[in-house]
Amino acid sequence: MCAARGDNIAVLDKNLEAAESTIADALELGSKSALGLLYDVTVEEQIEDSFRTIAAHLGVPYGLFANVGIDVGGLIHELPAATWRRVVETNLTGIFFTCKHGLRQMIQTKMPGSIVCTSSPTGFVALAAGGAGAYSATKGGVSSLIRCLAIDYASYGIRVNAVVPGATETNLMWSNVPTADIPEMRQNISKEIPLGRLAQPEDPARAVAWLLSDESCYVTGSHLICDGGTLAKASISV
Repeated sequence: MCAARGDNIAVLDKNLEAAESTIADALELGSKSALGLLYDVTVEEQIEDSFRTIAAHLGVPYGLFANVGIDVGGLIHELPAATWRRVVETNLTGIFFTCKHGLRQMIQTKMPGSIVCTSSPTGFVALAAGGAGAYSATKGGVSSLIRCLAIDYASYGIRVNAVVPGATETNLMWSNVPTADIPEMRQNISKEIPLGRLAQPEDPARAVAWLLSDESCYVTGSHLICDGGTLAKASISV
């Protein structure tokens, strides 16, 4: 969607093939230049090197979408410390590293811009199915982080917001669900969402593209909830 309005695009992904596929789409849709890089969000040195490469090829980014997350479930009393650290290092520390080096470049070059981070409804409420303590804690952390960043960097002309996608048809949605159970699970979840369906990736993407654009120039420190009405609904059926 950003490519379609003429933005140059850099895609950083742990899966280089996925990044290259996305930049091929971006070039077809309207980007004059696009760059795909292999990137592990938990390794700060890789992030710093990636931002240097982006600046050299595309210029300093004026829009940054920090979208990363893994969901490794489990009850807290049974959760190995290594699993907890892996979720925190990916979902929260990875967002911190990404914002840190994006902000540093923007400030050094006096580039005003917009940063969007992915939070989650689980940052506000617990999942009824349970077992999401680590994931929820990291998303609550992301929500707190964006509010602080919005205040800290407003004087630089840098806006920081969060998008809050609900149940969305992505691989992450079904990462803890056996393949044979997905159709029934999809049907059951759709009944619980006020709009009656899971989101397609394009739905939260529209929200992100708006937050990255000048159309949202007076929006910072906010959460744009894109969950089909899930957070607005009470959990009891009365």
